[in-house]
Amino acid sequence: MAILRFKALELVDLRQPLTVINTGERRSDSFGKNVFNLDAMRANMPGEYFKKLQSAIKQGAPVERNVADAVASAMKTWAMAKGATHYTHWFQPLTGATAEKHDSFFDLNSDGRPIENFKGSALVQQEPDASSFPNGGIRNTFEARGYTAWDPTSPAFIIETGGAKTLCIPTIFVAYTGEALDYKAPLLKSLAVLEKAALDVCHYFDKDVARVSTTLGIEQEYFLVDKALYAARPDLVMTGRTLFGHAPAKGQQLDDHYFGSIPARVHAYMLEYEEEANKLGIPLRTRHNEVAPHQFECAPTFEDANLAVDHNQLLMDIMARVADKHNFKVLLHEKPFAGVNGSGKHNNWALSTDTGVNLLAPGRRPKENLQFLTFFITTIKAVHRYADLLRSSIASASNDHRLGANEAPPAIMSVFVGSMLDSVMDELERTAKVPLDKGDNIYLKLGIDKIPAILLDNTDRNRTSPFAFTGNKFEFRAVGSSANCSSAMTTLNTIVADQLIDFKTSVDALIADGRKKEVAIVDVLRDYVITSKHIRFEGNGYSDEWKDEAAQRGLSNVPTTPQALDAMVADSAAELFARHRIFSHVELHARHEILLEDYMKKIQIEGRVMGDLAINHIIPTAIAYQTKLITNVRGLRDLGLDDENTNVTVDTIKSISRHMATIKNEVEGMTNARKAANKIEDMRERAIAYCDTVKTHFDTIRRSVDKLELMVDDEDWPLVKYRELLFQH
Repeated sequence: MAILRFKALELVDLRQPLTVINTGERRSDSFGKNVFNLDAMRANMPGEYFKKLQSAIKQGAPVERNVADAVASAMKTWAMAKGATHYTHWFQPLTGATAEKHDSFFDLNSDGRPIENFKGSALVQQEPDASSFPNGGIRNTFEARGYTAWDPTSPAFIIETGGAKTLCIPTIFVAYTGEALDYKAPLLKSLAVLEKAALDVCHYFDKDVARVSTTLGIEQEYFLVDKALYAARPDLVMTGRTLFGHAPAKGQQLDDHYFGSIPARVHAYMLEYEEEANKLGIPLRTRHNEVAPHQFECAPTFEDANLAVDHNQLLMDIMARVADKHNFKVLLHEKPFAGVNGSGKHNNWALSTDTGVNLLAPGRRPKENLQFLTFFITTIKAVHRYADLLRSSIASASNDHRLGANEAPPAIMSVFVGSMLDSVMDELERTAKVPLDKGDNIYLKLGIDKIPAILLDNTDRNRTSPFAFTGNKFEFRAVGSSANCSSAMTTLNTIVADQLIDFKTSVDALIADGRKKEVAIVDVLRDYVITSKHIRFEGNGYSDEWKDEAAQRGLSNVPTTPQALDAMVADSAAELFARHRIFSHVELHARHEILLEDYMKKIQIEGRVMGDLAINHIIPTAIAYQTKLITNVRGLRDLGLDDENTNVTVDTIKSISRHMATIKNEVEGMTNARKAANKIEDMRERAIAYCDTVKTHFDTIRRSVDKLELMVDDEDWPLVKYRELLFQH
């Protein structure tokens, strides 16, 4: 292992930035060139069918068979002109990755002659093996049938891998019995429910609004390590994070990496993956160094939420493929290195109308500000009401390492709105009690007309808040860097839709009792401000004082995934999702089972890798070095040089023995705990056992291994060290 480490370091020293050929083409000209977008559809489809397809997409109606045949023919013509030979349904199963099965356009006709063929039936539906993907017991091994079904709202695209080009068609994935087996289907349902609820509320303010879209901007944080160094760390290869590694003398404490000059090799890598993303219609705009050493971020322009999620899934794949070409490995794990910042995927969420209004942006007139406050306060109320469910939506084994650590929000759900809006809500709570006489200006009297149109810089940001208002959007900062954002967004969309429906019901009831519309709206909003006040927090989310205060406020603090997932299947959550037809009882409990099993298996893998490295690599290395020290002590004593220096060496030998004994005992205890946990039938109880009995050994084992790293001769140490992973590129 030590030889492998030094050979890897030699390779790193020889690395040079790859030359990325500049085609001279402007980004705006190459944007979406490999996407079957509106321009491509219009150019390749008869006008009649193009109009029918657009109408079906906008209205959410099923695509007619003859239209599907026309789209398939146009897609095939367009894709083959670009060199594609195969097509695939591109879907997002509950593995957390994307999936695809490639079929060739090549076929034989009835006469046995070769042709290129792609019919509407192949576009609309395919049949992967549903039992081979996570399904929570919905499908047994002998019940394999499942279907992928075309999502016409997300355009098809061409991916090139190893010179081969494939037409990729975004789809949902459902079981033969109809249950969703993916992330996309529930997301689409939640978007439809939210649009309907938001549209009904919008009509209080503007009857001309016909559509409300959910927009999303997903910031992607990631680490880069050299491919050779990555290969020399079995824990990185198998688990995505370093299970061992002593902190280097220099980490991020000098704040010299954040927004610094981008290293040359990294810059070349960024240029290439950005160009690939650009061709696929992913509107990346930002690149920069993040806080931790060799941590970076990219961010796109806001898009329709469904498309934004698809693009983020595609982007992660592009980043990994291009990284390999540049001799890098991109690490998307939330906490690949201890002691420095983890990586998140901040979800910037907003609502906008087809009339060009951002519903989470204050307007220039008091009436517009009342509309803004309606959606702003209702969202906060939804987060307060379903805080535990929102927490469960971002729960995972990898995100547990990050939440509450360096620069990551805590597991306690709270909302930051900034001092100005906080004071507006406090004023609304106080002044809404003031009686209104006929002819009074309700907006003036309640202070609603005092809200400035631009809030972007009217308050500081709070990096410790998991759910923060940032001027014209809410930023859900607690989502992990490796996550499929659909899970969090499906939950957020659903709880906000549910709250908007309750809001309209309450307002309509007050209006029916003779209350003026604006007064009725303000009365309901004031009630929401009062009842959701505990969720608002403007202070330091990292502090111990906040944990105590949050407990006094009645806010949950659930730092571990198995327990956090309980909220997902609570009666209130089950009723919520069933009420809006997002998840049936079967689907919800299946997903709960899948997430628990995923957690358990990841901790299981980490434990096995940790045990293997500790027993088969670390302890033998420590014994070999200890033997050298013993030989040294014997030699000194033979020469009659038994002095204080010899005693220091003896103390080191004893210390090494103590750490080896700790490692051996803890690994044995961890292994026994794992064996005991594996006998537990109930998946929730088994996952909790892995969390509470298996995982508890990890820190003790790591502490002793990391101490040995400081004692053993650097030339003998088998694992690539943190200073090498984070600083040698």
